Amino acid sequence: MVRAAALLALCVAASPAAACRLALLLALDVSSSVDATEDQLQRGGLVAALTAPEVQAAFFAVDAPVALAVYEWSGRYNQEVVLDWTLIDGPAALLDAAETVAASKRSHNEFPTAMGYALGFGSDMLTRAPRCLYQTIDMAGDGQNNEGFGPQLAYREFPFDEVTVNGLVVNAAEFTSETMLIDFYKREVLRGPGAFLEVAQGFEDYERAMRRKLERELTPPVIGALDGDARRGG
Repeated sequence: MVRAAALLALCVAASPAAACRLALLLALDVSSSVDATEDQLQRGGLVAALTAPEVQAAFFAVDAPVALAVYEWSGRYNQEVVLDWTLIDGPAALLDAAETVAASKRSHNEFPTAMGYALGFGSDMLTRAPRCLYQTIDMAGDGQNNEGFGPQLAYREFPFDEVTVNGLVVNAAEFTSETMLIDFYKREVLRGPGAFLEVAQGFEDYERAMRRKLERELTPPVIGALDGDARRGG
């Protein structure tokens, strides 16, 4: 079956202003519910996922590169860029990006979970991303919004019209609020065509969940599957 590589190549050729096929923005939860050991598992899990063979293959499945950035978030005004926009146009660029994340230090550890503000920050970051065919934000977290406005208000007030928001739930289930976290993400966080949720069963499972999510996001879809979805109205 013909794959989407040819379609992506045609789209990039027809849109010379587009520098890449996907602007992918990863958001890491560093709110007070995430302790120091869990943050290390999160940061190390992301580095391991970015350098996993299957994820590397997905990054370079087609010639058009991916733009990657990472930020961490917690309270209303507590967002920090971990990796600024980097065009992943070869293995060396991907390794450099992973090393930047590996060397990063947590900026905050005492603030609550202000997810709406975090999404607003992500939207602002996307406005200065390289021109890409698609834009995706990944919200990783271990708790529901508990400070300020929530995701739905962020989607109304910030420019999210052409942005997909996926989720990575760390389902530690240590508190009553966390047992409902998956439903919260499905109802309030996921946004845009094809948006999906990946679940990590605790921070020890973060690497596996992130690896699966990145591989799914970065692998070009099969054209036949896209056509079938369109016929079904999906």
